[in-house]
Amino acid sequence: MTFCVENETESRFDFDEKALASQVAMQALLDAGCPYEVEVNMRITDGAGIRAYNQQFRGIDRETDVLSFPAVDYIKPADFSLVTEHENDYSNPDTGEVFLGDILLCAERVISQAQEYGHSRRREFAFLIAHSMLHLLGYDHMTEAEEKEMFSLQEKILEELGITRESEMPE
Repeated sequence: MTFCVENETESRFDFDEKALASQVAMQALLDAGCPYEVEVNMRITDGAGIRAYNQQFRGIDRETDVLSFPAVDYIKPADFSLVTEHENDYSNPDTGEVFLGDILLCAERVISQAQEYGHSRRREFAFLIAHSMLHLLGYDHMTEAEEKEMFSLQEKILEELGITRESEMPE
């Protein structure tokens, strides 16, 4: 797996952003049964940056915590049949990896939401990566049933990595 991370902010966390993001992404891929080597890009931005992207791509003029830009089409979540049928359309010709998409994460929201929810920044960061990876795998939360499934999968990913609310209390 190739996980590219670009931090365009002055915010720095007390953990390795790329290592944690890669770990969470890999667990999401394992749980989804992804049969491919994949590529994901992530940009860490600030509130103004994510607000601009939210306005440009979703028509919503407000800050948010994370945006996901899936590059794969799914018939149903984590169903890779279209990738199998059209692998060349989804693969990076230089690496052969399937390009899943882009993640845009707001550093300021990681910090504020960790404080708001009473857990570590590391846990909030991992939670948002799990959430975004599930979007890149075709999951959504537009209906109550979809939300229940997606949020259950997020918690499962974090539990499997030992990143729970209890283990990630702020210092």
